[in-house]
Amino acid sequence: MAGAPNIFCRDCLSATAPPRPRCPACGSPRVIAHPERDRLSIAHVDCDAFYATIEKRDAPELRDKPVIIGGGKRGVVSTACYIARTYGVRSAMPMFKALQACPDAVVIKPDMEKYVRVGREVRRLMLEMTPLVEPLSIDEAFLDLTGTERLHKATPAVTLARFARRVEDELGITISVGLSVNKFLAKIASDLDKPRGFSIIGEADVAPFLAGKPVSIIYGIGAATQERLARAGLRTIDDVRARDAGEIVALVGKDGLRLHRLAHGIDTRKVDPVRETKSISAETTFDRDIRDVETLAPILWRLSEKLSLRLKKAGFAGRSVTLKLKTADFRTRTRSRSGIAPTQLARRLFDIAAPMLTSECDGTAFRLIGIGATDLCDAALADVGDLADTESVRLARMEKAVDSLRERFGKAAVVRGIGFAAETGRPADKKGDSRR
Repeated sequence: MAGAPNIFCRDCLSATAPPRPRCPACGSPRVIAHPERDRLSIAHVDCDAFYATIEKRDAPELRDKPVIIGGGKRGVVSTACYIARTYGVRSAMPMFKALQACPDAVVIKPDMEKYVRVGREVRRLMLEMTPLVEPLSIDEAFLDLTGTERLHKATPAVTLARFARRVEDELGITISVGLSVNKFLAKIASDLDKPRGFSIIGEADVAPFLAGKPVSIIYGIGAATQERLARAGLRTIDDVRARDAGEIVALVGKDGLRLHRLAHGIDTRKVDPVRETKSISAETTFDRDIRDVETLAPILWRLSEKLSLRLKKAGFAGRSVTLKLKTADFRTRTRSRSGIAPTQLARRLFDIAAPMLTSECDGTAFRLIGIGATDLCDAALADVGDLADTESVRLARMEKAVDSLRERFGKAAVVRGIGFAAETGRPADKKGDSRR
């Protein structure tokens, strides 16, 4: 929009003249000013402390209290509100450590169905701005608003500010927006001024902004890679920029080229509205450590049923199964089997994971178990059987009948003997199934 002012208020959306620190119309200090504002169209939108914000919305008496969303004392933190974060509480922190840091926190068990509903509403509002929405998770996404000025009669920045206000007004939660020249920088920008943030990194800002930043600012750089880089004297973005791309590849492998490009602010990826789902999983953390396979196997069965249902709802089948175990000292073990015939069936998933579980039960105490399906494909390819496999079709028909009964009468309508053992805490009956 030629001639449009580059300064406007995020609260009342009125234009203002430089160099006003506050909006002359409403007095808000939330004024956006950037010389490249109207030339940028790649955004990253991230809901602020999503789960906790929804719970505070639904229980206003929690507004000024520290809130942690997570499991029992042996679980981990899913989300912490910003008040709890001032005490040092962070996502993925063991719950007992979080409560040590913030003993007065209100702990709420996650209500994923509710969070998914709100996430879908946020996504619906995003899609009203642009069809180019690439979800990253339930509460964040990339957006490309290129060419939307005529539709919205506003630049992408103004459209995004309107969107943020609409989310607050209609859904009762808040978001933060990052606007930049590419996805990498937009994602960084969205985290600069949380909560209710709106940050811009323009093309002219890239070099000075990244200068001096630690290499950890680049997503996907894990602790092991950071340590390897540090041993080679590469601790900051400047260190990486100073080296040839070939040197970085020699240090960290094929991901080195991506690291080198991002250190220079280069990211050519497009916003992909059909971003591929890479895996679907289910896991649980125990109230007490478990060592024996007789107790773990029924729990693995229930997780296999949960994973099966998630695959069916998502329209996928898995060609690889992964078993995940976390030891009492928080070390993670993963074991996988790939190259299997595509499946959605709980029985198949369990039969593949169970031998891996047996081999891992060597007396080690475990605090968590999970099962996941990867190498996903369309559900139409699942469990079709052939002349050498006449069992799959029968199992699929049987599970479909069980799913229908549970949908009609509840999860407890049909329970396998091994699943019943998981509910009662008793070892599985080796004789097979029981139903009620």
